[in-house]
Amino acid sequence: MMDLIASFGIWNWFIAGGILLAVELIAPGTFMLWLGLSALLVGVISLVVVWPWQFQLITFAVFAIASIPIWWRVGGRRMEAAVDQPVLNRRAEAFVGQTYTLDKPIVNGSGGVHIGDTVWRVSGPDTPAGTRIKVTRSDGGTLFVEPAT
Repeated sequence: MMDLIASFGIWNWFIAGGILLAVELIAPGTFMLWLGLSALLVGVISLVVVWPWQFQLITFAVFAIASIPIWWRVGGRRMEAAVDQPVLNRRAEAFVGQTYTLDKPIVNGSGGVHIGDTVWRVSGPDTPAGTRIKVTRSDGGTLFVEPAT
């Protein structure tokens, strides 16, 4: 087994790096990306420096471990960045604080309002149709409202 490992040439680092990057394309998560880049970096160093395979493996491990804080700095910022549309996939939450005209009267705590191209179920105190209402909160597809002042 050691003879097999010792017989590996520097091109195997490039092959391993390419395979790891291809795996990253198939199953994205940016984990294999850093391992692939570490393998490619060891391959580039091996083009210039002649060193035993043991040092190559140790260097690969060091690069792979060192890539973790780099990923936290680079990738972490992107994930924590504020988005310009924070309620993009939560439509009902976007209506909180807005005022609308009630289309269907609220009777026994349930009514309806037409917003855009959708009729939303509203819940609140009994209110006649045509009254201006303000959305106070949302829960799923129900908007909780109160008469606007």
